[in-house]
Amino acid sequence: MQRSADTRATAAEIGLVDRVTDSAIAAVRDADLVVLAVPVGAMGDIAAEIAPHLKPGAVVTDVGSVKQAVIEAVAPHIPAGVHFIPGHPLAGTEHSGPRSGFATLFQNRWWLLTPPEGADRAQVDRLAGMIRAMGANVEDMDAAHHDLVLAVTSHTPHLIAYTMVGVADHIKRVTESEVIKYSAAGFRDFTRIAASDPVMWRDVFLQNKDAVLDILGRFTEELFVLQRAIRMGDGQHLHDYFTRTRAIRRGIIDAGQDTAAPDFGRGGGAAKADET
Repeated sequence: MQRSADTRATAAEIGLVDRVTDSAIAAVRDADLVVLAVPVGAMGDIAAEIAPHLKPGAVVTDVGSVKQAVIEAVAPHIPAGVHFIPGHPLAGTEHSGPRSGFATLFQNRWWLLTPPEGADRAQVDRLAGMIRAMGANVEDMDAAHHDLVLAVTSHTPHLIAYTMVGVADHIKRVTESEVIKYSAAGFRDFTRIAASDPVMWRDVFLQNKDAVLDILGRFTEELFVLQRAIRMGDGQHLHDYFTRTRAIRRGIIDAGQDTAAPDFGRGGGAAKADET
């Protein structure tokens, strides 16, 4: 179910779903599996709305990029006999809406599950089996650790991308047409990331603020060190630093999470998967 009538009509038109409803309550009635796919700031309200209508024995999961805040918002509303197994697929693009999906979206991507203490292991394994059937890799992770990992790998990089695009917008000595016309790969990919859904990312930063602020502080310290090296002409420090960080990129490629192909791994201009 989606709030937007246009979105619901599109989902039905392209055969993305078998049935479309105009309310969350109607959508979850008699469902064996319920997936909460709304901005993390709305998870609690949706959980409260659907809770009285969940089928006994049903599994409720989510796809939110923050886990601790979602658990705190959703878990109190889950009735006895319903299994809440939070999750986060590390897949997607900067595009949203029913036409933005594709068949290989989850292929060889990671889908993290953060089952709370006391979760029914059989139900966790059942959900994991369905996820693996879509081509994804599944791993359990503590919710707090998940939020820290994602602050490093996704949330703070997105914030930096938004900031860099904002900086370009504010430098009046560089015209908008020059920014667009002469965008090299680095800035171009910043703009791709910064094109992501603003509502979703607003909620991510507000709901994972402690971890993001921690990593952002560390990033600022690293930036000051590089700033000093550039100012002092310390080429050796810059070379050594870039050599170490380059190895991270090679590790990502070796793990099959991207390719070494030109154009940032997006051969033919296709949008690269963007973990959220």
